Amino acid sequence: MSEVKVDLELEDIVREMLIKLDEDPNREGLKKTPYRVARAFEFLTKGYKQDIEAVMNNAIFEEKYSEMVLVKDIDFYSMCEHHLLPFFGKVHIAYIPDGKIVGLSKMPRIVEVFARRLQVQERMTQQIAETLYEYLSPRGVGVVIEAQHLCMMMRGVEKQNSVAMTSAMIGEFREDVKTRDEFLNLIRQR
Repeated sequence: MSEVKVDLELEDIVREMLIKLDEDPNREGLKKTPYRVARAFEFLTKGYKQDIEAVMNNAIFEEKYSEMVLVKDIDFYSMCEHHLLPFFGKVHIAYIPDGKIVGLSKMPRIVEVFARRLQVQERMTQQIAETLYEYLSPRGVGVVIEAQHLCMMMRGVEKQNSVAMTSAMIGEFREDVKTRDEFLNLIRQR
């Protein structure tokens, strides 16, 4: 099996980091670590190289449906831009069409584009909502993210069971309490 080509400069940085941590990058267990870490970071940040237009891939359709469309419990993994540690959880997305719908698989794909960047949960929540709003021009969009942050679990306050929740509400989800409540009640159902 041949190795995938990765950024050699990134490998060198990881090698230097190991030396700064008083490790020997030439010892058996660490020999391939710079390559593996560089490859992992390229994967974990591949969202920078993805284009939302290509992700949408002409999957927007004219449709008269005008009730809430919800995809919930979309798993995601991202990297905290403050500590370069993972955060992960679930994304719940709903929108109310106004003549256009999107293929359901596109919602998890949009999540993936933004999750695979160095992120803060708050910005990621807003980016997902604004993208759907821009492409569909719906009557409203609601996004809720529930996540656990290893930067809070492994270091700092070391709170193992904390969950951060963020929301972005646009249009009817912000203006109409009944719509917002319906969305929030639906995502609570297991």
